Amino acid sequence: MRLGLWLSFLLLPALAQVLTLPDLRARTYGEGGFRVVRVLEERPAFTRVQFSYLSDGLRVHGFANLPKGRGPFPVVVVLHGYVEPSRYRLLAYTTPYADFLAEKGYLVLHPNFRGHPPSEGAPAQGLRHVYAVDVLNLLAEVRKGAFPEADAARIALFGHSMGGGVAQIVSLVDPGLKGAVLYGSMSGDERRNLERIRYWSGGSRGQELFALSPEVLRQASAWTYLEELSVPLSVHHGLQDAQVPPEWSWELCRRLKALKKPVECFSYPGGHLFRGEVDRVFRERVLAFLGRVL
Repeated sequence: MRLGLWLSFLLLPALAQVLTLPDLRARTYGEGGFRVVRVLEERPAFTRVQFSYLSDGLRVHGFANLPKGRGPFPVVVVLHGYVEPSRYRLLAYTTPYADFLAEKGYLVLHPNFRGHPPSEGAPAQGLRHVYAVDVLNLLAEVRKGAFPEADAARIALFGHSMGGGVAQIVSLVDPGLKGAVLYGSMSGDERRNLERIRYWSGGSRGQELFALSPEVLRQASAWTYLEELSVPLSVHHGLQDAQVPPEWSWELCRRLKALKKPVECFSYPGGHLFRGEVDRVFRERVLAFLGRVL
């Protein structure tokens, strides 16, 4: 077998998952199959339940923090960053943020992207647009009344790292969102993301970079469509972030401000995950933003 054909064969599973922004916008969402699986925990301020729904025919799971009291409650969808899928669990490292927001009166949804147990399917190998599909299908279920306590007209996103990159894509596909928080976010330029994934993995992931044309990468990149963005963004990044370059967020902020888009930007003396006083200030700013947009 010729080398070029052999490489194409190896890359076929990854390429099958490639979706551009026009592809995502052309789809319809809301495949049904929503169900509450079980009650996980009762807290003074909220009840935590496990839920599932269908996305590309896969059963995707997650948890919801349902505030106690009279609704309807504004909704925040928390999107997790990269965790080795084989080590992933239903309650991820972003759970403390989901709990904090629920204690402040938000109905919080935390989907586990496909391939992250207990969700079905294979995880994305390079571009993470299939995770945006999972989020968009969940948003459609909320708007169809999956959670009676939810105010489906008031939904925002909170994405960390990889989840921040997914939030950028979803915000450009779903203009009905009221806002998105980007926390140590990946880039809106998919070439940079794939290069970073290759760096992190020692070359074992991010191989799509060698097979995708510049035009496909351009159409897959949120950066290409920023002029069309209508969803307000709140951008936060630690100056000592060794995993995702802070300059990616500052570049996004400069571009959005030049386009006169609604955006606020904050830097912190912290790393990829905030701790202590830095985290306290971050949470206060997130609450202020959500209070304005929701």
